[in-house]
Amino acid sequence: MSTTQIDGVSVNTQANVYFDGKCVSHGITFPDGTKKSVGVVLPATLTFNTGAPEIMECVAGGCEYKLKGSDEWLKSGPGEKFSIPGNSSFEVRVTEAYHYICHFG
Repeated sequence: MSTTQIDGVSVNTQANVYFDGKCVSHGITFPDGTKKSVGVVLPATLTFNTGAPEIMECVAGGCEYKLKGSDEWLKSGPGEKFSIPGNSSFEVRVTEAYHYICHFG
């Protein structure tokens, strides 16, 4: 099941805008200091780099993703997650808006 609401957090009201507006997110911080971002990727094929490990959770729409070093495109839809190692990268192919929560590890 997809996460539909996140309570008790602080939200950075200035958006992070990447790839000429193809990806827009807002940072959120939990009371314990945990940070995540919530956002949307519009139709495109994009490559994201990671510093820390990440878990991408699809809350609406969907994407196909390919982890660095793999030739296989996998699908992620509402309620599904995929993990990316730290200091790595992944590609996403989006044909309909992909709404996500990025959990930083």
